[in-house]
Amino acid sequence: MTDFKETLSARLSLVFSSIGHTCSHLFGPIFYIVALALEKYLNLSHGEVIMLVVAGNVLLGVAAPLAGWLGDRWSATGMMGVFFIGTGGAMILTGMASTPFTIGLWLAATGLFASIYHPVGISWLVRHAVNRGMALGINGIFGGIGPAVAALSAGFLVDLWGWRAAFIVPGAVLVTTGLIFSGLCMRGVIIETKTDRRPEAPASSGDRIRVFLVLAFTMLSTGIIYQATQAGLPKVFSERVSDLTAGGGVLGVSALVAIVYFFAGGMQLIGGWLADRFPLKTVYIISYSLQIPFLFFAAGFSGAALVVVAMAMVAANVGSLPAENSLVARYAPSRWRGLVFGLKFVVAFGIGALGVVMEGMLYDLTGGFYWLFTVLAVLALLAALVGILLPNERPGSPLSKASHASQAAE
Repeated sequence: MTDFKETLSARLSLVFSSIGHTCSHLFGPIFYIVALALEKYLNLSHGEVIMLVVAGNVLLGVAAPLAGWLGDRWSATGMMGVFFIGTGGAMILTGMASTPFTIGLWLAATGLFASIYHPVGISWLVRHAVNRGMALGINGIFGGIGPAVAALSAGFLVDLWGWRAAFIVPGAVLVTTGLIFSGLCMRGVIIETKTDRRPEAPASSGDRIRVFLVLAFTMLSTGIIYQATQAGLPKVFSERVSDLTAGGGVLGVSALVAIVYFFAGGMQLIGGWLADRFPLKTVYIISYSLQIPFLFFAAGFSGAALVVVAMAMVAANVGSLPAENSLVARYAPSRWRGLVFGLKFVVAFGIGALGVVMEGMLYDLTGGFYWLFTVLAVLALLAALVGILLPNERPGSPLSKASHASQAAE
């Protein structure tokens, strides 16, 4: 009976971790679609409207270590309940706001509560996973389609009921999900665990330092590229793909953004499969190398070609995440994993929010997106070169043995 409860709890952890991953990526993409309507509603420029979400994006990363520490020391399941209910409640209040200050304030609160997911939800999932790369890949699909769900639902709700509904409706869904999750925890259906189902031999301190120094730069690069692209796609599609968006309308733009992120989300399953079977260093470097040409193409392309290029560049960006998260899980001490994942998202989301600032500033300065995508392409090139400094996975190393054991178990 105990084995059945543990197996059921492990499966539900994957389910709610995956749902949570989608929910954690809602508020930013919803805002970037809503921003098209807010420019007129608030009588602000594109760059000024985009700045309203910066505090929320910064808190999404900066607050993550505290959330991870609380998950490690208090309760991962308890923190997940706070995540669902708090994020949903803050989104509802965002939809009820009416001034730039109050919209920015409740977006900041949304980012604060949403910061719980990545350090807590991913480390919680890793504890339950046997094949980490595949589990992170499945989980990553849900994170990857989060922006797609957000963009499509926001476009539909804005078109149907106005911009406020784009925040209030998904916020209500999050609160409801949180109540269901908390109820299952209180009934003992989902149980807390502090140990890994697949423990691994510890890495050397030298390799840990080397890996985290490299990842400090590459994770920042991933965050800046991801956030700048996410902020810019609705606007660039409204201007350069008007023949496919009914003249740049919100619903048409949101549909194209959704297509891009639905496609990119599926890439994380492939990335997870590759991370279980090939050296993480190789998978990681290739993912950056693939981004370089597509970001350069995005600088000058328009029409349907731009949509195809956007699908490829975003897919390559998010496809690196299973390998990246596997590297963090592999080299972080298990008892501090939530805190370490939290520190990762300080870099990727907190400091990476510079990508949003850069997108708004470069657009207002140049009136277009050529220089934005050119700068991002150079950043991807630098990340690929720095990734070469990651330690090689030698035959007989703990990581190599774990990878082969994972394949044999399948």
